[in-house]
Amino acid sequence: QVQLVESGGGLVQAGESLRLSCAASGSVFVINAMGWFRQAPGKPRELVALITSGGSTIYADSVKGRSTISRDNAKNTVYLQMNSLKPEDTTVYYCHADVNESNLRRTYWGQGTQVTVSS
Repeated sequence: QVQLVESGGGLVQAGESLRLSCAASGSVFVINAMGWFRQAPGKPRELVALITSGGSTIYADSVKGRSTISRDNAKNTVYLQMNSLKPEDTTVYYCHADVNESNLRRTYWGQGTQVTVSS
């Protein structure tokens, strides 16, 4: 089992910044990719940003240019720096990990962290 512990959510004003962190821990595993998704009430969960083990990144158009995803491989931690936040960024953000564990490919989710942007 792999546990994902998120931190960094909170309440900010429009135009401000937040940095989300997600640390993976548990049994022996190799991370293929880690990323962040978000889900507003009544809507499907959507990708915000993803980073692979090789360092390739993918961003949703809605956050491209305002957000940067990075990872510390030694700490099995992924970060999402979000700048110029908008009220429409308000929702719950979930950390995601795609790992190889005991020769099986598995995915894990964090418990979610609330981001609220006031206008």
